[in-house]
Amino acid sequence: MKKLELHWQILIGMLLGILFGFAMTQISWGKDFVSDWIQPLGTIFVKLLKLIAIPLILASLVKGISDLKDISKFRNIGLRTIATYIVTTVVAITIGLFLVNVMNPGSGISQETVTKLTDTYAGDAEVTSKLEEASRQKDSGPLQFLVDMVPDNALAAMTDNALMLQVIFFTIFLGISMLLIGEKKAKPLKDFFDALNYVVLKMVDLIMLTAPYAVFALLAGVVVSSSDPDLLLALLKYAGVVVLGLALMIVFYSTVVALVTKKNPFWFLKEISPAQLLAFSTSSSAATLPVTMERVEEHIGVDKEVSSFVLPVGATINMDGTSLYQGVAAVFISQALGFDLTFGNQLTIVLTALLASIGSAAVPGAGMVMLVIVLESIGFPPDKLAIGLALIFAVDRPLDMCRTVVNVTGDATVSMLVAKSVGKLGDPHVEEWDDHLDEVK
Repeated sequence: MKKLELHWQILIGMLLGILFGFAMTQISWGKDFVSDWIQPLGTIFVKLLKLIAIPLILASLVKGISDLKDISKFRNIGLRTIATYIVTTVVAITIGLFLVNVMNPGSGISQETVTKLTDTYAGDAEVTSKLEEASRQKDSGPLQFLVDMVPDNALAAMTDNALMLQVIFFTIFLGISMLLIGEKKAKPLKDFFDALNYVVLKMVDLIMLTAPYAVFALLAGVVVSSSDPDLLLALLKYAGVVVLGLALMIVFYSTVVALVTKKNPFWFLKEISPAQLLAFSTSSSAATLPVTMERVEEHIGVDKEVSSFVLPVGATINMDGTSLYQGVAAVFISQALGFDLTFGNQLTIVLTALLASIGSAAVPGAGMVMLVIVLESIGFPPDKLAIGLALIFAVDRPLDMCRTVVNVTGDATVSMLVAKSVGKLGDPHVEEWDDHLDEVK
């Protein structure tokens, strides 16, 4: 009997997790049971993915750069990557602003709903923490993101997944230095990182064996901890605009893949789907990064020289889904609270959301911090910021899951485009977890 493909296994796990979660909400002890005995399994899975994210970046990026033999090739890859990410982010924000202006979801929010949402969420500790973090980021200088990119302790940077840009900076510095000392002197270090890269990718294969069970646990946990259904229903039009925009971004990516790489877009979506489903379950581009790299390299055929740079950088600075959501959310909040936006304000949203995405952490909830920065850039009243966040807080988690899917799909798309442009898009070469099992039996 043919083994069911991984993306179907994960999808079944997700659906069963949602159904199980809903069933548990009907039982008095159900929520506690899921929180105590089911959700920890999903948490362990996410921790395992985060555990190998930094070693994978370190090993694959050093291997990719040291295999180049020519620093100018790396410069070409870097420039094309940044330029493509900027273009896709601008497209995402533009789609979001177009939809929210045409569909006008904020006009459907009654004053009663605004009051109820404000009373429920405005004083929430998480909302308060987002406002404080946004205030801290806003007070920093214009070049602070460059300062933050350079670590003063490489080992300390490797202990925190939020400092991924610092790890990338150090790894690029190390890889270029290895090129400059010559192949012979660099060989022992290169062999070490080559071996580490293969080991970490094998760890990804082993962790993915548990993915269907992990997403079951994660989705069950999300369902039992979901907000008031009445409030979710009130925000359905807003959520629908965000989801429609995100779906259009997937269509945009598929179209670009078909036109530029000449690959079947349905094949592309099928091969990247395990990473998309994990992105949906975890709401974290960083946690999904090891799986994204494995799918793009082995199942799509992007050379490691490209993927090892494009994907880690993308997980940090490419937030297409999050940027689209910010455009929609900023206008929706303004519509609901009667704050008039000019055309200039909307251009400011595009620019601010683009810049804010570069410094945003690839973790759940980072989009809310970026949203505060975007709202402040258009002169939104400071005393209404908490109310604005409270308006959308009820549906932020499910939308965060959806926009992370787009973030990951965008990373994979750009890696294909860059690989095609530099002649590094080849045939897939899939490695299974048990390929060398006979050797150690």
